[in-house]
Amino acid sequence: MEASSLPVALELVSGGGVGLSPEKRAVLWSSLLLLQRDYRFERVWFWGCIQGVRGAYYIAEGLGPDRAAPRSRLYSLNCVEWSLLPPVTKEMIMQAGQLKGRFQGDPSFEYEYTERNAEDAEGLLEDGKEPMIKEEARLVATIEQIDRAVGIVPRGAFVKTPLGSVSENRNFEGLSLTEAKKLSSYFHFTEPVNLKNKTLLEKADLDPSTDFLDSLEHDIPQGSWTVQQEKGGAVVVLRSLLWLGLTFYHVPMTKQYGYVYFGTGEKNLDLPFML
Repeated sequence: MEASSLPVALELVSGGGVGLSPEKRAVLWSSLLLLQRDYRFERVWFWGCIQGVRGAYYIAEGLGPDRAAPRSRLYSLNCVEWSLLPPVTKEMIMQAGQLKGRFQGDPSFEYEYTERNAEDAEGLLEDGKEPMIKEEARLVATIEQIDRAVGIVPRGAFVKTPLGSVSENRNFEGLSLTEAKKLSSYFHFTEPVNLKNKTLLEKADLDPSTDFLDSLEHDIPQGSWTVQQEKGGAVVVLRSLLWLGLTFYHVPMTKQYGYVYFGTGEKNLDLPFML
């Protein structure tokens, strides 16, 4: 969610019982505005909070001119001092997938591998030390996984230029209430996967400038999203059941939308058995 509209946005997603105290909210809001100035980002999004055993990670993302380009990610333990996270790699995601349990809340904490492949076993024999994974690397990989799986935007909020860059659609005035209640009106804000597999006949009805992302209606498993109207029907809220704690909001007929994550950073692997 946009840092500039943080107090209002957090109020709109508070129906699920998550959020920040008024004091923490005020500190975070002013801190994010200073962060945008110091790092010279065009926009700053408050991504959310991952709760650990001994502390919490508050996450922010900095955006440049191309909204689809890799975003700069920062974390803070106190909402005041921010540290830049390293870029995510495939190796980080693979290593993080082997870890189970809660985050500790300490970026320097080191995890031991629970499962070792042939390369890890060979490395262990060479230097005599067990391979370790830092919690900072796990944090980066988890944020990337959540963004890929459940980071969403309304249809038409972004446009793709002929040169391939993605920017905000200045003509976007929000979805109608009828459209806002449909999963097909929301897109994953990441590299499309299902779109490439569509036939030419299916692509004929799509607008290449706005329909360049995957919609939520074909997400697997089916039923991994809940759609609700809150605040007397004034706001439409989507919640992910795959990554519990991810909440998206949109006020119909306005430009107000965004998502935020408040959770433990653990994927709900039992979802297929709960549906």
